[in-house]
Amino acid sequence: MPPPIATPRARALGFGMKRARQARNLKVRELGRLIDVPPQNISSWESGKRVPKIDELATILGVLRVEPAERARLLNLARYANDPNWLIQSVLDGPTLLTTYIDYERSATSMVDWSPGLVPGMLQTPSYTRAIFAKTTHPASHVEHAVRVRFARRERLTGRNPLQCQILLSEAVLRQNIGGPAVMAEQLRHLLSAMRLRTVSLQIVPNGIGYHPGQYGPFIIFGYADLPSIVYMEHYRGSGYLYDELNVADYRKATKILASLALSEQDSADLIEAVLTELEA
Repeated sequence: MPPPIATPRARALGFGMKRARQARNLKVRELGRLIDVPPQNISSWESGKRVPKIDELATILGVLRVEPAERARLLNLARYANDPNWLIQSVLDGPTLLTTYIDYERSATSMVDWSPGLVPGMLQTPSYTRAIFAKTTHPASHVEHAVRVRFARRERLTGRNPLQCQILLSEAVLRQNIGGPAVMAEQLRHLLSAMRLRTVSLQIVPNGIGYHPGQYGPFIIFGYADLPSIVYMEHYRGSGYLYDELNVADYRKATKILASLALSEQDSADLIEAVLTELEA
């Protein structure tokens, strides 16, 4: 059986290789000439469709003068690149993990996001993001970096080749008192604005409807034009990427169930408006 194509680690390796090459202002062909490798091989490695051998990767990282910590990270990704799933134990919003997540998001063509507790990062207002981090011990510089990154991610909804997003929110998200009434009101107004974008479909899954698969936690399904889909899960002290077909298929089934339970887009907008009116009363 051939090895799996573009697994989570293989793509993360490719993202890292591409960033290292671009940091040296080298084109694919230029790097190929330096290491005597066909440029199509480098392109395949950077897309995650193929994985370089350890000695090939070591040569590339040496030529690109990659720092020791990043070099060790990329070599480790290569060693386990054929594993179908990737579970990570680490601090949320760590720089490397955040960059990797954004690379997955940036290269996707579609995204399904089930959020039972918080507004998705891409749709958060700066005040809402700061209110979340106010309950953590992150330094101010880290918080402001997270705010800038989340704001910049909005470009994926309106720029070239925009990301098509299906957002499913629990009604509980609308009623969380994050940052107080003024912050929540601003956040809800922003959700209503986002719903007017042609790239965004947003529906609310109401409270009190009994058991459904979304109660196990948040997840995102990234879809790609020419690569297999990947499921991303985030928890308090870690995250994970699922790749194998059975897992992805199960999360797609969960999405269909959640969408069938959700209010229509118009009824969802009406509910957001109603909660907003309560906050502003």
